[in-house]
Amino acid sequence: HQLMARHRIGMPNTAFASSPKDTDSLIKLVGTAPLIVKLLESTQGKGVVLAETKKAAQSVIDAFRGLRANFLVQDFVKEAAGEDIRCLVVGNKVVASMKRTGAEGDFRSNLHRGGTAQRVRITRTERETALKAARAFNLNLAGVDLLRSETGPKVLEVNSSPGLEGIETASGKNVAGLLYDEIERRVRPAPVRRRRAGAQAGD
Repeated sequence: HQLMARHRIGMPNTAFASSPKDTDSLIKLVGTAPLIVKLLESTQGKGVVLAETKKAAQSVIDAFRGLRANFLVQDFVKEAAGEDIRCLVVGNKVVASMKRTGAEGDFRSNLHRGGTAQRVRITRTERETALKAARAFNLNLAGVDLLRSETGPKVLEVNSSPGLEGIETASGKNVAGLLYDEIERRVRPAPVRRRRAGAQAGD
């Protein structure tokens, strides 16, 4: 989050705190409820809680602290309506994208939690944001998750080891093949310039 902030990449308001005394100021920094409270080690939507009220947020934060878990508190982007955009970056291109929609009644859009995916056409701003986010981490392969907010795309996560099956199915693209093409392009030796016949050392 610090790296993305340094590169002026849009994100939902996000805050961290290590002391129980900071709970109220932590919530104030992010904004009003509903809020997302998320374990830093979470994957596939596990350990991500939607706190509908300030009191609920306080309870979840206290519970995570009781487990001595590292977590963040984040603004809930209501207008995203349980959907996000996964952009798959290979090299300097967004090679595929999909819109993920959460299962009925679930704000999380993860496919592993019953969400669905479909091919989506992204805007130029969304494409530029995904590329900028991947570059911020010096990644040549990245899954960049975006939310469509009223103020433009907001980056939720940048994944350095994204799964390929879901986005290949949704987009109809051979992403693994495009990845191998990029690897081959990078390791291919540069062509050697041959000297002209009869050229002398002094030429």
